[in-house]
Amino acid sequence: MSLVPPSPTQNEVKLSSHKYIVSKTDAQGKIIYANDYFIEVSGYMEYELVGSPHNIIRHPDMPKAVFYLLWHYIQQGKNISAVVKNMTKNGDYYWVMTDFEIRRNSITNEITQYVAFRHSVPKKVIEEIEPLYANMLAIEKKDGMKASVDFLMALLEEKQMDYNQYIAQLAKPRGIAATLFAKMKKMFD
Repeated sequence: MSLVPPSPTQNEVKLSSHKYIVSKTDAQGKIIYANDYFIEVSGYMEYELVGSPHNIIRHPDMPKAVFYLLWHYIQQGKNISAVVKNMTKNGDYYWVMTDFEIRRNSITNEITQYVAFRHSVPKKVIEEIEPLYANMLAIEKKDGMKASVDFLMALLEEKQMDYNQYIAQLAKPRGIAATLFAKMKKMFD
């Protein structure tokens, strides 16, 4: 199924801090599972999501360099967390903290699925990440994705951390929130 991407609006969907968006994709990034909250927030019907590439919800404000980095990590079998701006079926947007996990075939050890757990992002995180992404997107439009990746890598080198560490310092759940998040993730093992 091929859906026409919507035009972005300026309307933000406020996410519940008590609910998680969960999706599973196959190794190629096609959605094979969407929980009820994902369906509700995205505005798509389950049959529209399942079988579609996960980039069906990609917001045009997101630099491609971030997704390049995400795929680089997860295709190597490394888990990664990221702050992402997504777009609903009607063009509204919502920010999520995404935590990826990789599922493997127990016999061949090949990657078979990616599971993404998403939750709301604190406003202070968005205030820091949004200008960074806007800068990266401007670089991409002018000089290409590689230049945007190089810009991000230089920034991270200056901060003496990798992307995961940067996001963890910005937005990872801590304390009881981290414990609850870990327990929720175990439900999808």
